Amino acid sequence: MRIGVYPGTFDPITLGHMDIIRRGAKLVDRLIIGVTTNIAKSPMFSDDERMEMVRREVAQIEDSNITVVGFSSLLMDFAEAQGASVVIRGIRGVTDFEYEYQLTGMNRQLNDRIETVFLMADVSLQPIASRLVKEIAIYGGQIHRFVTDAVRIDVEKRVREIGLKGD
Repeated sequence: MRIGVYPGTFDPITLGHMDIIRRGAKLVDRLIIGVTTNIAKSPMFSDDERMEMVRREVAQIEDSNITVVGFSSLLMDFAEAQGASVVIRGIRGVTDFEYEYQLTGMNRQLNDRIETVFLMADVSLQPIASRLVKEIAIYGGQIHRFVTDAVRIDVEKRVREIGLKGD
């Protein structure tokens, strides 16, 4: 059985993430969505909230071979513990590629038994980034083109709790 891991913070999960999940699930027998916290980012949602959000969104995918698991360790240790032979990463553009290229090189040094597969984001979804979705929402902009309705509601509720920014 080929097991793949698609890791991310998913803060929040976007239509771009969902595209990579749907396509990545076709490449493996079982896809594990690894929800983690990136220490370089300040999440809008807690680990538990992000896990629930991702579970809710992937439950909409029919004939799903997808599970959602939280982790707070090195990606290669997590992937090994899950029995994965593949890590799936989404690429939006050159900047993502440069970062992912370096990350993949380091990960190969940690565990060369696990391959990394890059999937290019659908061209219509390439500009979408969770960081930008949050920024747009915090300044009162519309995010409905970047996330599902349920995620939009979650983000708008959180923004109401923390307060809008700007004039």
